[in-house]
Amino acid sequence: MGLVANKMKVTLPTDVAIDAEIDLCNSGNVYFLRARLNVSLPGLEREVAQAIVDATHEATCAYSNATRGNIDVMVKVV
Repeated sequence: MGLVANKMKVTLPTDVAIDAEIDLCNSGNVYFLRARLNVSLPGLEREVAQAIVDATHEATCAYSNATRGNIDVMVKVV
C-alpha cells in the first residue's frame, strides 16, 4: 500500500491495520481457501482509502498476484 499511496501522493496513516480472515472451505471432496482482508486506514477519506486498497490488490501485492485465480479474496476498507 505504501508504494501505491506514494504514487498517489498520499501519506498513509501510522496506525494502518489489516485483519485477515482465512476460511478452509469444503465442497464435496474438494477443499479450498477463501480470504477476507479488512483494511483500516484511519484519517483517509473513504474513496481515497478504497482506491489505494483496490490498486494495491489488483496490481502491486505479491500475495494477490500469487493467489489470483486460486483463492477467493475479498478486500474491504473498514
